[in-house]
Amino acid sequence: MKVYQFTFPLLLVLFFASCGSAPKIASPAAIETAMADALKWQEANPIYAKDPTDWTNGAYYTGVARAYESTNNPVFLQAIEDMGNRTKWETWERFYHADDIAISYSYLVLDEHKPGVVNREPTAEWIEDHLYKQHEWRDGTRSDDKVTLWWWCDALFMAPPVLVKWANLKNDRRYLDQMHKYYKETYDLLYDQEENLFARDNRFLWTGSPKDRKGGNGKKIFWSRGNGWVLGGLALILEDMPKDYEHRDFYVNLFKEMAAKIKSIQPADGLWRVSLLEPEAWDHGETSGSGFYTFALAWGINNGLLDRKEYLPAVAKAWKALEGVQQADGKVGWVQNIGFDPAPASVDSWQNFGTGAFLMAGSEVRKLK
Repeated sequence: MKVYQFTFPLLLVLFFASCGSAPKIASPAAIETAMADALKWQEANPIYAKDPTDWTNGAYYTGVARAYESTNNPVFLQAIEDMGNRTKWETWERFYHADDIAISYSYLVLDEHKPGVVNREPTAEWIEDHLYKQHEWRDGTRSDDKVTLWWWCDALFMAPPVLVKWANLKNDRRYLDQMHKYYKETYDLLYDQEENLFARDNRFLWTGSPKDRKGGNGKKIFWSRGNGWVLGGLALILEDMPKDYEHRDFYVNLFKEMAAKIKSIQPADGLWRVSLLEPEAWDHGETSGSGFYTFALAWGINNGLLDRKEYLPAVAKAWKALEGVQQADGKVGWVQNIGFDPAPASVDSWQNFGTGAFLMAGSEVRKLK
């Protein structure tokens, strides 16, 4: 009896001490409220680069789709339906450009939950043309940097998740095989095996030439949002990719490699800097890249690909910081503007794809136990 009298209080002390050091994450209800506020503000303040069906809206409504699947809150699904009715379920105009199918991710999610609402024909036509219609990007016949279909790393978020969903919908793995073919081309071109990060495009590759682009500290330039596109896209791909697909291990291993790298360079305040290996260049966090990383790392924990104990502190720290970039009216700030390389953001800089990244992050963080 004396042993129990001694050890039980000690166990209580150890228990509460461990609880005190555990990451604190807001409740699922509080996160859902933050997500709904972000949606409400963004819907009231529409913005896009060129057209409502372009990649900016594609990324935003991907976040809306993930928000619905996480919360089952009909306000998110209705926002997609309203948007689709406005766009008449069209893609944008360039069949050869991966950006122009990103909007279809949200169409296909809506189609899964409300069959018969979505007109899938524009998506079907775009996919067939993109994969099989002759074009100099796909054929590699251009003389400039655009010598592969997906020559920029952002493309790995835009098209592959849609193609995986389409392959499942059609029960046809030819689409998976085509996706893998072009994904691997981009990987071979842009993935840095030493840093486990993607160059944005071949302008940022290191060739050993004095003309190679370098940061002010002499290191390679790796754009935060560019790698966020890739890692977030990998989570979307893996969620829908059949477990027995012959190339699945390639995507799992790439996801784990990149996740480990991203965790290892997370700044103390939780938000990643726009230039991943030169954080001192602009010493402030940025929302879009950080949102995609938070989503991907939380997804990895929730789906058993990443060790919870190892990665949960990084996710908790990142989500706490993302809460801080949301203003009282729901607006999500500190988003780097449209670009292709590191550039500063500000407290008031915003874009719809930044809101999409915020929604994606919240969709997985709220599932953490």
